[in-house]
Amino acid sequence: MTDNNLDNCILDNCLYFTVNKLSRAITRMAEDSFKKTGLSPTHAFLLMLVNNKPGISQSELAEELHMMPSTITRFIDKLVMKGLIERKAEGKRSFIFPTETGENTQVEIKEAWKDLYRNYSAVLGEDAGKKLTVLIREAGNTLEK
Repeated sequence: MTDNNLDNCILDNCLYFTVNKLSRAITRMAEDSFKKTGLSPTHAFLLMLVNNKPGISQSELAEELHMMPSTITRFIDKLVMKGLIERKAEGKRSFIFPTETGENTQVEIKEAWKDLYRNYSAVLGEDAGKKLTVLIREAGNTLEK
């Protein structure tokens, strides 16, 4: 076995590199699907959570999206600037509400999500995509503990 083949074998059997390869591929697909919304996939999912639970706290959003609170703050700031959500402070806590424009974007976001699902299902197969999603979610939950 040549050194090049050995290097490929090592990387192909490394969870870290394999998951990152998958992440780059699915990110490209997601960005393409969500392009028509004018939002990144993560911004769109944050808005969808706000639309589904008006008054959600920033800490709940961070927990739901598995992101740091400082990252959520930056995302919220961007969506506030776009007029899609608004912040309401109560003491030290902030609660996030959709604007009418944000609520009206929900249909477009859901269609982009369906488009993403259709695109990766066309490549992986619907059943394989569902099974892979479950495996990755369970692995992520286990590794987070």
